[in-house]
Amino acid sequence: MSGSSGEQAPAYRSILSISDEAARVQALNEHLSTRSYVQGYSLSQADVDVFRQLSAPPADTRLFHVARWFRHMEAILGGACGRGEPRGRQASKGRRGQPQWSPPAGSPPCKLRLYNSLTRNKDVFIPQNGKKVTWYCCGPTVYDASHMGHARSYISFDILRRVLRDYFGFDVFYCMNITDIDDKIIKRARQNYLFEQYRGKQPQAAQLLEDVHAALKPFSVKLNETTDPDRKQMLERTQRAVGLAARCAEVLLEEAKDLLSDWLDSTLGSEVTDNSIFSKLPKFWEEEFHRDMETLNVLPPDVLTRVSEYVPEIVNFVQKIVDNGYGYVSNGSVYFDTVKFASSERHSYGKLVPEAVGDQKALQEGEGDLSVSADRLSEKRSPNDFALWKASKPGEPSWPCPWGKGRPGWHIECSAMASALLGASMDIHGGGFDLRFPHHDNELAQSEAYFDNDCWVRYFLHTGHLTIAGCKMSKSLKNFITIKDALQKHSARQLRLAFLMHSWKDTLDYSSNTMESALQYEKFMNEFFLNVKDILRAPVDITGRFEKWEDEESELNKSFYDKKTAVHEALCDNVDTRTVLEEMRALVSQCNLYMAARKAARRRPNRALLESIARYLTHMLKVFGAIEEESSLGFPVRGPGSSLNLESTVMPYLQVLSEFREGVRKIAREQKVPEVLQLSDALRDDILPELGVRLEDHEGLPTVVKLGGQRDLAEGERGEETGEWCWSLCGLTGTRDQRRSCALCCASSCAKAPWLRVFRGRPNCV
Repeated sequence: MSGSSGEQAPAYRSILSISDEAARVQALNEHLSTRSYVQGYSLSQADVDVFRQLSAPPADTRLFHVARWFRHMEAILGGACGRGEPRGRQASKGRRGQPQWSPPAGSPPCKLRLYNSLTRNKDVFIPQNGKKVTWYCCGPTVYDASHMGHARSYISFDILRRVLRDYFGFDVFYCMNITDIDDKIIKRARQNYLFEQYRGKQPQAAQLLEDVHAALKPFSVKLNETTDPDRKQMLERTQRAVGLAARCAEVLLEEAKDLLSDWLDSTLGSEVTDNSIFSKLPKFWEEEFHRDMETLNVLPPDVLTRVSEYVPEIVNFVQKIVDNGYGYVSNGSVYFDTVKFASSERHSYGKLVPEAVGDQKALQEGEGDLSVSADRLSEKRSPNDFALWKASKPGEPSWPCPWGKGRPGWHIECSAMASALLGASMDIHGGGFDLRFPHHDNELAQSEAYFDNDCWVRYFLHTGHLTIAGCKMSKSLKNFITIKDALQKHSARQLRLAFLMHSWKDTLDYSSNTMESALQYEKFMNEFFLNVKDILRAPVDITGRFEKWEDEESELNKSFYDKKTAVHEALCDNVDTRTVLEEMRALVSQCNLYMAARKAARRRPNRALLESIARYLTHMLKVFGAIEEESSLGFPVRGPGSSLNLESTVMPYLQVLSEFREGVRKIAREQKVPEVLQLSDALRDDILPELGVRLEDHEGLPTVVKLGGQRDLAEGERGEETGEWCWSLCGLTGTRDQRRSCALCCASSCAKAPWLRVFRGRPNCV
């Protein structure tokens, strides 16, 4: 009803002249159907006059124009009390207004805190540039096979990197180096080369025995001078092995390889001049390292640097440190002046481990086996000074520089390469716990001397040590397990779960108990995913997917959100994956109890709720890198040596087989043919498990079909035995499925069976 009151008056006069109320309302409805009274509306006296004749909106739904107009007029005029009064006096007074809105108080957001080695505290993580995070990680020195100590560091950093990127939403730029120039590499390359030459000459038994005796003389001196008990024990084992093998030349050659290699290097090492010999070894082991990391599902770095490719940058870096007054040249080598640096008001030496400054044993280990000698030590102004650039001796690779031919020191390589990519200050620097001093403290000193600042690294993260069954792991002591050997026993996921069950910064013991806990956790989670997948495979119409929630669903959903909050708080607390996995375990336990209760009542669980929980758990496992491939729900099942999604391929056929078997069993029971029932049981218990398929029969309910590896099925049977053991211990009886449900519940949060808590952590108890 836009327009002036004059334009509307003729229509309204004809309406007002109609005496019959029903006819008058009908005419008003037709008139209003041609007008817009919401936009551009101008209230007229005619509107008021017509409105005064109506006591209420019409009940006839066909007269909706009048009903809508009536409500509009009533809102403007303030109801019946305003009828007959002029618009100017009443309309504005009766207009309704929105009440004042009060925002919720809310709660302060949980902030991510990381354990910073620079402060030895959990500090709030604040990147320097918005959400971008610059991160440098010390990579391996590639002279031998990667071992579980490498896995400890690089899997742990991979988990932290994924959490920052995929959970907290940071844009992480991750750089890592490969040390391919180092005293260990030089010495190992020479030894390998000289030993292969010696082996190629095929020495006669008498000559071999004579050479072994010659090699034993300096070896015995080294043995007598060794005070470290672990190293002494290793050398004694070598000596005994050589003695036992002396009767057979072929065996003796292999057993005495290390002994002869060391002897050959000490006598002929200075004659090795071909630089390609020193590049062949690290190239081979770098390739092996990358293969191991790929198998472990460790994300590759965004940038990989090699020392051999950054020698010009390292030379320039050293030169500027000298120019800034913190380095000095001595006999062709360049050393860092720790005394001058520490005395500067702008700088501090030994930020990470100040109590270790002056530890000559640690300092000499940092310098390298080929760089610790009386003449080298005499070149330094202070025993605490360390080499930035080393003058090359005969038998060592060399590069030209202003101070004569030489090679980079160990610490300088990381400073030069990281600074070339990340600039004067990075957010995160990572490495193993044993690198804090002297390596990382020296990195900090020389980099801050180069940039003349005091903030080269904002957060230093150090992963904890790895022990082997409680004993120190050391490559030099030959007490280590290679990654390839570990993967022969356990999958990459199981190794990662073992690491996730421990704090990334604490010592982790790689042992049978540790791995058994990881195996049981994987089995526990996988069983839950298999159960949910079976529920979701049950045919249902679209509306059937959304069922009314009872108290049980509301309670489980509340617990679901409580657990998500607890998970978030744990991740904010120094990425506490151990607590996260426990919260996830407790959530699954509650789901298992819920499904068991529904099954006992012969009722279907709420599939939408269980699917939401299962997808959340899948997402978290993906964030942690424990699910390697794309999977919408749970652990993917792949064919052996294939990328084929076995589950989606074969499950329709298994479902048909299960339904056919169920029909045959029904007929056999009705016709009383026990032989057919026995064949059906043999199919379930003996034949299909060998193919990685498990059928679970439930009285009054459809058969559950689960697909997994043979190891998974064996673990499932162990879980069932555990359930039967627990029920027997309590003096309870129950069906096979009830006993199995008991085994699938988490002991830590089973309210119905608190006695189960005493079994937590045992190998056979999930």
